[in-house]
Amino acid sequence: MKLRRIGAFALCTVLLALALAGCSGGKKPVILVVSFGTSYNDSREVTIGAIEAAIQAANPGSEVRRAFTSQIIIDKLKDRDGIVIDNVEEAFARLIKDGVKDLIVQPTHVMSGYEYDDLMEVVNANKSKFSSVKVGAPLLTSDADYNAVIEAITAATAEYDDGKTLITFMGHGTEHEANATYAKLQSMLTAAGKTNYCIGTVEAEPSIEDVVAAAKAGGYTRVVLRPLMVVAGDHANNDMAGDEEDSWKVILQNEGFEVVTVIHGLGEIPAVCAIYVDHVKNAK
Repeated sequence: MKLRRIGAFALCTVLLALALAGCSGGKKPVILVVSFGTSYNDSREVTIGAIEAAIQAANPGSEVRRAFTSQIIIDKLKDRDGIVIDNVEEAFARLIKDGVKDLIVQPTHVMSGYEYDDLMEVVNANKSKFSSVKVGAPLLTSDADYNAVIEAITAATAEYDDGKTLITFMGHGTEHEANATYAKLQSMLTAAGKTNYCIGTVEAEPSIEDVVAAAKAGGYTRVVLRPLMVVAGDHANNDMAGDEEDSWKVILQNEGFEVVTVIHGLGEIPAVCAIYVDHVKNAK
């Protein structure tokens, strides 16, 4: 009789555990890492992949998932390589279908521009379907972020810091008010004594003309170009380092400067990955 009671108790315990698991969905918390994306496979895995891996290592109890915001890139990867990546809406639909209840969304965007605004629209439209939804900050948000990025990018380019070289980081640029991020980064670099560092953008201000003017004004003979973007994709390979007449490299060479192109995205810098890890931690 005693053995039967123990067996019945054990069975009830197992059934209760299963029931509780069923009520909670039985799912780990998920960290959805949202990136613009890139069709450059090699760069994607050493940048976006590195950020995701760092976040996973710091959060072993959570599942890390990937989503891209660029449908053009998503379609290209599927058609060209057979690689299927969710857009943000698809990622949320999958999360809901899988019964995930606790979610952190971590964008890898450099700033809170249009892509971030679009992401937040999807988050706000779906947050009622989860027990908890939290969103981490983009790369450059707080003053501490700016200081950390300055330390990271100057350390990553220290070998070029010889007093004769203008070390230039090329951002994307945007019509969004968040474009002020670039001016703030430049101001903080200058305030930190990094007067031989320059910030420019492809599609906004400061422009390549501003970079050329800064190089001339500083009396520099060499310009190093590196993307201020998470990945080294189309802009880095073509707009920055391409051989066409309108590439930054060619424009600067035509102005008489020696030009060195460094085609590595910010995601390849461990200290930058660590900032995203901290943003996930802060979101919690």
